[in-house]
Formats: sequence, structure tokens, C-alpha cells
Amino acid sequence: MEQPGGSAEAPDEAAPLLPRPPPPPSSGTAGSPGGKGPGGARGVPVPSRCPGLCSARCSLALLAHGSLLVAYALRAALSIAIIAITGGPPSANRSVPEPSLTPAPRPRQAPAYNWSAETQGIVLSSFFYGYGLTQALGGYGAGLLGGKLVLGSGLLLSSALTLLVPRAAELGAGFLVGLQALLGLAQGVIFPAQYTLWAKWAPPLERSWLMNIADAGCTFGTFSALLVAGFICQSLGWPLVFYIFGGVGCAWCLCWFLLVYEDPASHPWISAGEREYIVASLAHQGSSHGLSLPLGAMAKSLPLWAIAIACFCTDWLFYMLLTSMPTFMSSVLHFDLSENGLLSSLPYIGNGLGHILAGLLADFLLARRVLGTAAVRKLFSALGMLLPSIFLVAVPYIGCSSTAAVVLLTLALTIISMTGAGININHIDIAPRYAGFLLGVTNTLGIISGIIAPTAVGLLVSQVIWGHHPQAYPWKKAQLCSHRLLPLHCIRI
Repeated sequence: MEQPGGSAEAPDEAAPLLPRPPPPPSSGTAGSPGGKGPGGARGVPVPSRCPGLCSARCSLALLAHGSLLVAYALRAALSIAIIAITGGPPSANRSVPEPSLTPAPRPRQAPAYNWSAETQGIVLSSFFYGYGLTQALGGYGAGLLGGKLVLGSGLLLSSALTLLVPRAAELGAGFLVGLQALLGLAQGVIFPAQYTLWAKWAPPLERSWLMNIADAGCTFGTFSALLVAGFICQSLGWPLVFYIFGGVGCAWCLCWFLLVYEDPASHPWISAGEREYIVASLAHQGSSHGLSLPLGAMAKSLPLWAIAIACFCTDWLFYMLLTSMPTFMSSVLHFDLSENGLLSSLPYIGNGLGHILAGLLADFLLARRVLGTAAVRKLFSALGMLLPSIFLVAVPYIGCSSTAAVVLLTLALTIISMTGAGININHIDIAPRYAGFLLGVTNTLGIISGIIAPTAVGLLVSQVIWGHHPQAYPWKKAQLCSHRLLPLHCIRI
């Protein structure tokens, strides 16, 4: 059984879980062992150019983008709808609302529940209780059953569960916590399954842009939820948010199962040239894993620990903003519900576009041999984590300037997207055969931050602090905590 180890940067600089790939070419196109022009692994000739936007691999990127868009819209819907569910921004006092704020008007038929800030934090974080449990299991199952089936099934189940959110809220916060945990269990398999697919579809010099196009669906899904959910809450009532989003998710799953294929060999419409190009460029990495896994060697692998710690630090910031930014804009910046949804979504537009641009830039640097794989992964990881921490810590010191706050938050989430071309792709770099399972392992540690961050924010915001800006002070403490965590990723540099 192969052993994990070496560097966390690239297959040509590591001794991963796979047989060692051929040495990198000294000149010419990457993938041509002799530097004699375009070629696949071990000298297999492949087309120097394949149709980009019309290719099957690009179509898969767009379909994966749409699936992640739906998945993140389902999970982010509650973050904006909870303001309407509770009748306004959270209060430190369970029974007395904030006197300076007027809850946004809601349709008469939409019920409201008097949940404290602590309760809201627990509800928002309960998704991650289940989400972390199925990460590694989803990666392992995708390696055995196929990424298409596992991803589609997880998305279909999470869409169906979303339809039940209004009923669970009516029964009580405890029922909603349980339903959100089940939703997390269903969605936990989606990301590892996607990486299992990309290990079979993405040529090494196209991994960054293909996978980042797909991953941009996460932030565009959050953007869509934050933008649309606020208007639905005000015009139709918050229960319709979950009925509409859940219905769209079920419909999208039909497209996924009809249009996605497990690998290039099983795709009926892929061109012969593209199939040859993909298969030849991935020939050195072998097939998917079997029933057994080198778990002991994985546990001793320093690269995996480095990636996992970096994932924790990155996810702390991302999940804190995902679940808590709408409440921050409502309670501190005093935006109404529809304006809140619009402005909360702006940072995610930057993040989605940043994912795509970062992927294109990373592959450009690799293709032109400006930097090696290790340098690209380290550079994008460092910039994608250090700079956002600086912008985040500046937010509490600008007072209640809504424009400056939105600008800083947009910059933070735009630049953090550079990690998509850094730590996120390292799993496929070091061990393509086990990419889905490894992502599940490292994501599990990262998801712990998704449990801690919203709960911690809820506890901090619930404190009654006297001062010039009593509502802003607890948010300052929460954001300073994120600032201190993010630079920890530098241990991997």
C-alpha cells in the first residue's frame, strides 16, 4: 500500500498515496516528458488545444457550479430568513426587542418566534453538527460508488429536507436544530464527491480554473440566497423561501443525473480528441481507491495536517461571515431586511469572481512556468488568508459607516477566494486517487470552525456592553478572534 508523505504542494514534489508520476518536463508543454511539444503522460501525444467552452470538462464545471450554487443557497437561506423568523435582529434580552430598531414588516400569515441570540447562534451552527460527520464517509463512498451518484443523492436529500424547515420551526427551535443537522448530513457528501469527479476529469494544468469555476458556485449560491431571500421574506413570507429553494433544488437534481457522467470513458458525447487528452494527462495517477485505505499513513502525513489547519483557519472566517453577516448588517448598520440581503450579497459577488480569476491566474503561471506548483499553491494560500484578516480586523474600527463596512467585507471575501487555487487543490496534487476522502478528512477539521464560529458570535453579541456603540463592541471581539486565527496557516509555508 502506498504511503502518504512528502510535501503538500504537488505530485512532482511529493511521495503521495500513488505511484510516483513521471518527472516534470524540462521544456515544452507540461506533460511532455521530453519537452518535445504537446503530449500526455509518458509521451502519449494529445491535442495541444481542445475546445474550451464547448468541452465536456467545461460542461462538467458548469454543472458542478450549478450544484454547489443550489447547495449553498439551501444552507444560506436560513441565515437571512432567521431575521424574519424571529421578527427582527437578535436581542440580548429574550423578551424585550431592541428599542432603536423597528422590525422589518412581514406578511401577516408568516409567524415569528421569540428566540434569543444564543438560540439563533445554535440554530445557525447546527447545520455543521451533521455536516462534519459525513465528509470522510462521502469521500470514501464516492471512491466506491462514483462521485455523480453520491453528489446527486446528497443534493436531492438536502433539497427535500429544506421543504420541511417551516414545519420544524413551528414545532420549536429544537426541531429546527435537528432538521438542520440532518441537512448537514446530506450536504456533507457533496464536496468530497465533487473532488472524486475532478480527479477523473481535470488535467493537471487545468485543475485550478476548472475546479474554481465549480467552487464559485458556493459563493454565487450564497449571493443568490442573500439577495432573493430578503425580498421573498418581505413580499411572500419567510416560509416561501424554503419552499421555493427546496423545489428548485429538486428540479436541479434531475439535470444533474441526466447530464453528468462519471468519467470521460463513459461520456457519450465527448470528442475523441478531448477523451484522449484527459485520459493521457491523468494516466500516471491510476484508478479510484478500493475498499482499503492507508489510514495509518494518512494520520502520520504532515502535509495533510498542514492542509487541515489551513482549512480550519479559512473556514472560520468564511462561515462566520456566511451565517452572521446578515445579522451584523441588520443590528449594527441598521439595514432593513431587503436592503440587508442585497448588501450582504455584495462580498460574495467578489468572492465568486475572485475564484474564477484566481484559477485562471494560477493555471497561467503554471503553464508559462513563471512559478512551480509548490510556489503557486503557497503564494495563493498566503495572500488568500493574510490579507482578508487585515480587512476583517479593520471593520469594527470604522464605526457604523455602512459603505466602508461593505467595502472591507467585499475585499476580504474577494481575496480569500485565492485559497481556492492554493490549499483547496492540494488534495488532488498530493493524492488524486484519494482526493475525495482526503478532502473529507481535512474538511472535517475545517467544519469544526463552522460549529464554533456562529455559536461564539451569538454568545458575544448577546452580551450587554455599555459604551458609545454597545452593539458594535461584541462584533469587534468576534472579528478580532478571526484575525488572530487566520495567520496560523503560515505554518504550512
